[in-house]
Amino acid sequence: MIRKLLATALLVTAGTAQAQTYAIQAGHVITDASKPARGPSTLIVEKGRIVRIEDGATAPAGATVVDLRGKTVLPGLIDVHVHLTFSAGEPWYQGLTTKYSEPYAATVGLKNALVTARAGFTTVRDLGGAANASLAVRDAIADGSFPGPRVLVAGPALSIIGGHGDQTTGLAPELRDAIDRTGEQFWVCTGAAECAKAVRKLAAMGMDAIKFHATGGVLDPGAMGLEQHFTDEEMKAICDTAHQMHLKCAAHAHGARGIEAAVRAGVDSIEHGTFADDVDIQLMKAKGTYFSATLMAFSGLQMYLGKGIFSENSEIKARQTLDQWGKALNRAYKAGVKIALGTDAAVYPHGRNGEEIGLMVSKGGMSPRDALVAATKGGADLLGLSAETGTLEPGKSADLIAVDGDPLTDPAAVLRIGYVMVRGKVVPLQ
Repeated sequence: MIRKLLATALLVTAGTAQAQTYAIQAGHVITDASKPARGPSTLIVEKGRIVRIEDGATAPAGATVVDLRGKTVLPGLIDVHVHLTFSAGEPWYQGLTTKYSEPYAATVGLKNALVTARAGFTTVRDLGGAANASLAVRDAIADGSFPGPRVLVAGPALSIIGGHGDQTTGLAPELRDAIDRTGEQFWVCTGAAECAKAVRKLAAMGMDAIKFHATGGVLDPGAMGLEQHFTDEEMKAICDTAHQMHLKCAAHAHGARGIEAAVRAGVDSIEHGTFADDVDIQLMKAKGTYFSATLMAFSGLQMYLGKGIFSENSEIKARQTLDQWGKALNRAYKAGVKIALGTDAAVYPHGRNGEEIGLMVSKGGMSPRDALVAATKGGADLLGLSAETGTLEPGKSADLIAVDGDPLTDPAAVLRIGYVMVRGKVVPLQ
């Protein structure tokens, strides 16, 4: 009986919260980053959704009035490449210590999710983390237990033996053999059939997306370089199986030929794309592949180089990539490749995600408007969420932020966050 009463009370409380009506009064409203902003307007939000947008400062009877008349209201930002369960500035071997159990990683993820939401990001895709911890973070936020952005998760990224996602790389032989005997690293796969099986396992666990390491990576301690890792056949098996499971597929890819192979295999997005050449760019354009350049990751590399955080091999690879900072994005933008904002949060400190927009302008040569489109509509389209978020329209989720200034002309405006709402719930900024 007590349990039934508690359950009833919780349902009533939740229903009351969701039934709250908001009248959000704004000085300017950017309903769609690709279009001119509206003047003074009021957004009416009921049951977590935008009901209508009216001219001027109005308010229905009984509504909670949110006075943002000195600010610009716009769609919440979207980051398609974060790692919530990790934090920047930790040694490469940190994840192998007893401190980083999956339960602990989940607490780290919840903390970083709140920091990210407070930075104006109302939707993120976590592209790499321990499976159960990532799922716990996603679900705890989705059911309202913790504040944070909408979270999509990929879990552990598929890797070749000794590749970027093989956690035994760099370990003593005894430790490596012990981990291998457990068979727990199912995402380290060889051959098309084994890789397809790994995708199905991730899908069965409830992942929202699949990620694989098409090439080597910077922050692993190995010396296998930044070019193609998986074979063409393995990449195709991964992408085909992901799509059969109705999941988008993302490829971590630095080297040019690895990028080309991933795009030919049918991947939905290239992450990083550091050494993308003209062949890659034209192929991405032809295939409709999205590009997430993660320029903030380069800021993180710059921050921690020479401080004992990275392995010797990582230091070498980091310097190679820093020479290419923003160049591939500039070529992709000029060619008309589809672009979504991704940052690789955890390589740099969480909460600075908004700085990516400024880098897309200064390093990638994008206009402030197009960078904002990539940070809203681009991300929503890539993630399959265009019907839910990315623009402010009646019927869509109330994912919105308020900033000081005009982000259509000033990228730094998104760093001045004054209000955040995710799915109709206000995120506390302190």
